[in-house]
Amino acid sequence: MKKSFSILLIVFILTAISATLTYAQSTTQLQLGLSRDFGYGGFGGDIQGLFTIRVKNPPSDLQRVVFYLDATEMGEVTASPFSLQFNTDSYALGAHTLSAIGYTTDGTQLTSDTIQVQFVPASATTQTILKIVLPIIGIILIIGIASVVIPLITSKGKLSNLPLGAQRNYGIGGGAICPKCGRPFPLRLWWIHIGFSRIDRCPFCGKWSFIRRSSQAELREAEAAEVSQAKSGPSVSGETEEDKLKKAIDDSRFQNP
Repeated sequence: MKKSFSILLIVFILTAISATLTYAQSTTQLQLGLSRDFGYGGFGGDIQGLFTIRVKNPPSDLQRVVFYLDATEMGEVTASPFSLQFNTDSYALGAHTLSAIGYTTDGTQLTSDTIQVQFVPASATTQTILKIVLPIIGIILIIGIASVVIPLITSKGKLSNLPLGAQRNYGIGGGAICPKCGRPFPLRLWWIHIGFSRIDRCPFCGKWSFIRRSSQAELREAEAAEVSQAKSGPSVSGETEEDKLKKAIDDSRFQNP
């Protein structure tokens, strides 16, 4: 019984020592970081241009660090911050491994983790950027066009059929009063903004104007004014009596005698 206990105790002690050594080794390992100074840093480790490799959170007794590209020494740094700037154009294109070896004041050698990179030419970065940027620009243009065309199509005829003076729902975007015909109408959320004003098309008279969002009281007042405007002078739709007469004459040409 005692012999078995002794064996278990020895195994436990050896396991603890091994774990302690492993932990000590992992804590003394240098951690590297890579940042872009000028150039391209894409997906899958593709980089091109000016970059800086550095030791993150270096130990206080770190004396010097030698940085490596694969098995080739890139440079040695003997002062904090332990970082080295390099240009990918100075090295061969293709896959590379970045690493470092540090030395403490007592001569202890510290290894680092590795960073896998792919050096690519400048032409490849331009093509990659275009592949990313062009679709984004295309999506933005499609959204912009759709935000203009769809409201025009969906709202066509709906507001023009409202009776004069009728209250209407202006929605989240609020409403504005057309400076041409004086009728209030809902504003579209996606539209052309210029400062505090926007360019919008009145669904009643069909004219484009610079307008601003009106208050609820102003909109209700404009709704009530539609009836009085219709009784006095030109139609609120912007069509005068002379225009109506010309239209009636034109329409009569296509009527059967």
